[in-house]
Amino acid sequence: MKNFNTNTTNADEWLTPQNILSALGPFDLDPCAPINRPWDMAARHYTVDDDGLSRPWEGRVWLNPPYGTHTFEWMERLAEHREGLALIFARTETRGFHSTIWNKAHSVFFFRGRLRFCRIDGSQAQSANAPSCLVSYSEADTVTIMRAQDRGDIQGRLCLLQRRAVAAGEE
Repeated sequence: MKNFNTNTTNADEWLTPQNILSALGPFDLDPCAPINRPWDMAARHYTVDDDGLSRPWEGRVWLNPPYGTHTFEWMERLAEHREGLALIFARTETRGFHSTIWNKAHSVFFFRGRLRFCRIDGSQAQSANAPSCLVSYSEADTVTIMRAQDRGDIQGRLCLLQRRAVAAGEE
């Protein structure tokens, strides 16, 4: 089983399309924001210079983490924070997906088709090289996804997950 997402173009910064942010926001913090960005993803931003993984997270987080070997470190941090949404590749077979999403998330929304991310200059890139998903660790964020889907702002399939802690009566 693989433990990483691949990024074949080796580009580090891919922006979430504005329509997705508008459908799911507002957000208080983006801990993975580009230094130079054509639009804001949240009210506050940490860039690579700030080391958002080690900084305090407050409020509702928008997480479009670096895709690669460290993706699931960011997902673990969001699982602990439990307030916000993450946009990642739907690499459902990986160890990281199993440990930080299948075993901890409240829901996963699988987008219909491939997303077209944006470059840091705001222009639209070609379709992503893998399918994408939204990950929620709270009921409130799952409801936000459901409302966006009901309005037709996003298209795909929402899967509610049985978290192990709840199933075991540990929560």
